Amino acid sequence: MASADTTSPRAAAAKARKSTAASAKRETTTKRTTTPAAQSSYAERAVLIPVGAALIARDKVVSGVNDTITSYSSTSKAQAQLRKFERRGATARKRVEREVRKARTSVERELRKRRQDSAELADRLQGRIQSLV
Repeated sequence: MASADTTSPRAAAAKARKSTAASAKRETTTKRTTTPAAQSSYAERAVLIPVGAALIARDKVVSGVNDTITSYSSTSKAQAQLRKFERRGATARKRVEREVRKARTSVERELRKRRQDSAELADRLQGRIQSLV
């Protein structure tokens, strides 16, 4: 009635997983040795990556210069760009002026409040002093 194999299916599965993990670990340790082809691939990548990055940066600079040349290729285009810059500067100036006015108003409001509070405090103290004398 008792079978020759006394291990449960769960235990057998755990044992199989353990042996699979051990064999995978052995494979990874044996794969760590690099071949000359892999080393040359790493060296090639080490050279190609900075070269590619430099070429992309160069392309972006050239494109920016070409856009600038296109923007100023004629007198009318240059004048249009200058008007655009002037409007942008005026907008920025107005924004700063608005913020400064807002800050000034806030400071003046706070100053008036503190003056009023200090005057009220002085009046109360003067009243106390007179009541004591």
